[in-house]
Amino acid sequence: MFKKGVRFDFWSFVGIVSIAFFGMFLIIPVGRMLIFSFQTTEGTGFSLDNFVKFFSRPYYSTALKNSVVVVLSATILVTLIGVPLAYITTNFKIKGRRVVDILIIISMLSPPFLGAYSWILMLGRNGVITNFFKTLFGIKMPSIYGFGGILLVFTLKLFPYIYMYTKGALKKVDASLGEAAESLGYHGFRKVFKVSLPLVLPTILAGGTIVFLRAFADYGTPRLIGEGYSTLPVIIYQEWVSETGTNAYFASAVAMIMMVVAAIVFSVQKYISNRKNYTMSMLNPPKAKQLTGISNLLAHGYVYLIVFLATLPQVYIIAISFRNSNGIMWTEGYGLGNYTTVFKKSLGSIGNTFKFAIIAIIIVIVLGTLFAYLTVRRKNLLSKLLDVFIMFPYVIPGTIFGLILLMSYNQPPMVLSGTAAIIIISYVVRRMPYTVRSSAAILRQISPSIDEASASLGYGSMQTFFQVTMPVMVPGIVSGAILSWITIINELSSTLMLYTGKTQTMTVTIFQEISRGGYGTASALSTILTITMVASLLLFFKLTNSEDINL
Repeated sequence: MFKKGVRFDFWSFVGIVSIAFFGMFLIIPVGRMLIFSFQTTEGTGFSLDNFVKFFSRPYYSTALKNSVVVVLSATILVTLIGVPLAYITTNFKIKGRRVVDILIIISMLSPPFLGAYSWILMLGRNGVITNFFKTLFGIKMPSIYGFGGILLVFTLKLFPYIYMYTKGALKKVDASLGEAAESLGYHGFRKVFKVSLPLVLPTILAGGTIVFLRAFADYGTPRLIGEGYSTLPVIIYQEWVSETGTNAYFASAVAMIMMVVAAIVFSVQKYISNRKNYTMSMLNPPKAKQLTGISNLLAHGYVYLIVFLATLPQVYIIAISFRNSNGIMWTEGYGLGNYTTVFKKSLGSIGNTFKFAIIAIIIVIVLGTLFAYLTVRRKNLLSKLLDVFIMFPYVIPGTIFGLILLMSYNQPPMVLSGTAAIIIISYVVRRMPYTVRSSAAILRQISPSIDEASASLGYGSMQTFFQVTMPVMVPGIVSGAILSWITIINELSSTLMLYTGKTQTMTVTIFQEISRGGYGTASALSTILTITMVASLLLFFKLTNSEDINL
């Protein structure tokens, strides 16, 4: 069966399993979507009609322009906020810095559409802040809906990615470089722009790319707060659900356009980062300095203001979750009525969320750890291909991934549509990169000589991995698993495409309650979701003895 000289071992089997897994649940669905995008509405023959329709009708081409403009604007704003914030908290002493870091991490844990929901409650037409200024001062607040509202939500929900990426990179900049720059006459902003920023530019670009892709793929935020400002994820969802799915071919074409844009952004970032990459010894790690006078006041004011605005939406949702409601309208007084309603009517969606997430995270940990070893220790064509497959979901928005899974597995011989399995598969494929990247990062720090020593003592490749290598990888595995877990229980876009009444999750229920005006129930469910994420974060800190999450 195998040619002479070709060794088939445990890792060969893992390689075959990995290719089969991604072949079934990534390559085949993407290929099917590609075929669909070039077919007519009747599904017969090759045609460019779908793409002609998209670019010839202003409604669709405007949605593309809207998506790019709002996401690019958000990425720029996020960078302008996150990079200075990271520089200040890394290089200067800020009181309560650890609390600041934890609050920033917490602010990024919930899905962006919850931020949109909270800002609507505060700044919407009948929002508490809107009514306050109108009643007391006669001031009409600007509309929170449309481009401005989407931009606000994206900026305050996604800046932690830039912050954490940049801060991690700044911690690795050798302080002697800054001292050398000062000896050459570079001080203040000049030193920052000439020395510090160029060194961490690849990391900033990586963070910016993640922000761009997450915002570009977001369905919930523009759907809730956009009000006429259409974006591509909203278009895809509308085309898919309309007319009992007869627009699947056109939806596939729109999805292909989104994937091309995402792939271009990702490729440009990789190209620039590879050209601007630097290696530092970090023999002299940076030490935070004490600012004085107005500089100290401005630094603290900037940090505290950003943290306040970032955490305000979640704090407000928790507060109003105890306000009484009749299901749709708020009523007088406070109590636990919303939570009582949740546990009576939405217990199934809570159970589904944890059941699906637990199954998915177990699969992610097992496969992710094996795939990480394969890509780092077994360098060959197969491992390089696997690495591409693992990272590919980064450029596939959740709405699109749900769509391609439905198109591929809604008819014999494998019918998965409407089942829990298809949702779990979506979670595994889309969230595995976190665990793989984190596990691979720590594996690169472990000398291959450990594996060689184990082999010399008679241990097989499988025995060596499970008894020698894997125990040392545990911190990286836990770090990636916690991130995968948090993003799984937050998932909305792909779940909206895949769920049925029996497989509804918390995020879907929250989204539906917000859409129909059931703010009391939505607030209570959102609070439960937030508590779950904070508990996961505390567990991560406990298991890793760390105060940082590595993205």
